[in-house]
Parts: sequence; structure tokens; C-alpha cells
Amino acid sequence: MTKIKVAVIGCGSIARKRHLPEYNLNAQVEIVAVCDIVESRAVQMAEDYGAIAFTDYKEMLELKEVDAVSVCLPNYLHASVTITALNAQKHVLCEKPMATSIEEAEAMNEAAETNQKKLMIAHNQRFVSSHQKAKQLIDCGSLGKVYSFRTTFGHGGPENWSIDGSTSWFFNKKEAFVGAMGDLGVHKADLIRYLLGEVAEVGAFVETSAKEGTSVDDNAVCILKMTSGIIGTLTASWSYVSGSDNSTVIYCEKGVLQLENDPDYSLKVDYKNGESVHHKLDKIQTNEAQGQTNTHVIDHFIESIISDQNPLITGLEGLKSLEVILTALEANERNTISKIGSSTSSVY
Repeated sequence: MTKIKVAVIGCGSIARKRHLPEYNLNAQVEIVAVCDIVESRAVQMAEDYGAIAFTDYKEMLELKEVDAVSVCLPNYLHASVTITALNAQKHVLCEKPMATSIEEAEAMNEAAETNQKKLMIAHNQRFVSSHQKAKQLIDCGSLGKVYSFRTTFGHGGPENWSIDGSTSWFFNKKEAFVGAMGDLGVHKADLIRYLLGEVAEVGAFVETSAKEGTSVDDNAVCILKMTSGIIGTLTASWSYVSGSDNSTVIYCEKGVLQLENDPDYSLKVDYKNGESVHHKLDKIQTNEAQGQTNTHVIDHFIESIISDQNPLITGLEGLKSLEVILTALEANERNTISKIGSSTSSVY
């Protein structure tokens, strides 16, 4: 069996806890190279996975045997490194948010199209069992009309997970460009688009209140109106100091869907007639339980290459989810309701 030869650019926490272990578990993959500007990190990961260590990603991309790369870098580098990798004829899995502006995201998509290579954005919420089951229930119409929703992603902050702790690039506005909205909110924007269709309008309150010494956002509450007319809220926070919340509740004509909102049941459906159905599905992956569950992001990326099919989260899908948070940030700045597509598209 011919294996897909992959390389990982960036050897921080997301690479160590998700990309590299999941590539390693995939029988159709061979990890051939890793890269990090901190040489000791690259060397350590190279030793762990039998790969070649690099400190210069452009030098690494010269390896003809590399078929695909993961871009696991600070947000401001996503676009430039992804475009360089695509131009080097590599398929790319890029971490979220895919870029810092619509223009950057469009350039990434153009590079993928020009080079006829796969570009996938690492949004994992679509692969969660409860979310996939919920989409089936909504799409089949068994719950009737969807009225409203709330979706939340909050935890104590990246200092508890990032390899650099409290000095992490997540808190550096130049490198991160946004905080909790780019780290967590964009995941929920992607999820709600997957479940309920496109977002039409956004209002938002975005604050920096929990973290000191940074100007990136750490708390945001957004109001979304979908093109279908469904309204709901999206919350992203780094201020949940005791545990985390990654739940979504969808209020429908014939019942209420609760996703990842119960410690025992990933999906609960409470029907209007008093009946309840509890689904005990695979649990959503958390930062506290790495290695216990598979995000399926890596497996899907590799399968899309082997089968020559578009991945579920293409660069265009990543752009649309990015646009939701950019529009929310703009709405907060202007103290107004902003329509999707009306954003200035500039770096926040």
C-alpha cells in the first residue's frame, strides 16, 4: 500500500496533541518531516515519529516525497505558509482560523485551485458524533421548524494548553489577530453553518475582561440571524475558570435538541409531547482528554486525498466561517448589526 507522506509545520501543542498522534494512527500515512523555528521542538518530534527535523519550512517543502502538510502555526502565518505549500504542490490541512482577512482566505483558495491541490481547514466540530446525528434529525424534518439556538465554546484560556503557557502567541495581537473568537468562536460559526445553513446578519458584544496584558478578545456574545430567518446566540470565552462548555441547544417546533450539554448523553432530544430520547454517542474531544478520542480531521483529510474528493471543510467553507467572526468583530466596533458580505475584510 502506497502511503501518503506528510509533514507538519509547527511543533506546538496542536501538532503534538492532535495532528502528529492522529497521523501516526492512520495506517495510510507516513510522517516524513517536521518543522519548527525552535530547533529543539522539531528535533524532539522528529525523534518521536521517525521524521527529519527542519527549522526552515521552505527548505522542508523542497522534499519531493512530501505529499501533504499540516500548517500548525500562529494565525498570522496561516495564509502565507499555506500558499507557499500549495505552490510547492502539496495538499494542505490548515489550522483555524484559516486567515486574518477575507483577502488572505481568497488568496489561499486561489492557490489551491491553481495548483489543483486539496485545501482543508481543521474545523473538527462537524465530525463530532452528536453534531452529525443532530444534522440528520434536523434535515429529515422530524423536529419540524427550527426556531432558535444557542451555541457556546468556553474554557479557561490557551495558557492552560499552549506549549508556551501565558507567554503564548495567542495573547499577541500581531500574531493572533483575535482571541477567543478566533480560537473558539470560529469553530461554533462553522458548526452552526453546518447544522442550519448560512448566516445572514451578526450583532456582537466583544470584550477583553478576563486576561491581563493583552488586547485580544477573551469574551464574546454574538447574535446571529441565519438566511432562513432562524435566530440564536454564539458565545466564545476564555473566562470559564472551572471546566469548559462546548454545548449547543437547538429549539425546534416539535422538540429541543441538546448537544454536548449533559455529562452522560452527547445528544438529548426532549419532545413537545413529553417523550425524551437520550443518545450515548462518542464524546466530543476536549483539551483535558487528549488521546482519548479521535477528531477524525486527519483521517478525513487523508481520505480526501486518496479518493480525490473535496474535503467536508474546504477552503471556501473555512472562508465562510471566518467571515462570520470578522463580521461579528466589525459589528462590535461599529455598534451595529452587520450583514455578512458587507465586511471591510481587513485585518481586525
